[in-house]
Amino acid sequence: MATATARSSAKSSNAPIRKLIAQNKKARHDYAVVDEFECGIVLKGTEVKSLRLGRASLVDGFATIDGGEVFLHGVHIPEYEQGSWTNHEPRRVRKLLLHKGEILRLIGKTQESGLTLVPLSLYFSDGKVKVELALARGKKSYDKRQDLAKRDADRDIRKALGRRAKGMSD
Repeated sequence: MATATARSSAKSSNAPIRKLIAQNKKARHDYAVVDEFECGIVLKGTEVKSLRLGRASLVDGFATIDGGEVFLHGVHIPEYEQGSWTNHEPRRVRKLLLHKGEILRLIGKTQESGLTLVPLSLYFSDGKVKVELALARGKKSYDKRQDLAKRDADRDIRKALGRRAKGMSD
């Protein structure tokens, strides 16, 4: 009886299940993320099938706002191998789905302070493809060096603490 309640409570959790398809690690290195948005994306059937195979690249991706709508450029979703003449173009421009208030806020932020829109990740959330879009500011080279130095220092601290917890000394 205890397992039945454990199963029902696990199913009733409201946390959406996320299955990561692609991640843009270089974006977090090249940009300082100011704000993040989860948005839907308009796709063709063969694109979804290709994404279900876990094939996509966000490396050269960016988003623009044209006519009150947000579009994703430069994202590579390879053609579906079993597709026929209905296959999609790998680097086509795709429309992103956001609420009007979010789009108006993005328009204001990108125009006033020189921020850009960069896709951070592409994932399935409850069976639907979502894009994590970041409002970001480009980093200077010295900012990148500071981040790398901070990461190295944090790694050394964690390593030293781990060694100390195990009773080892340097």
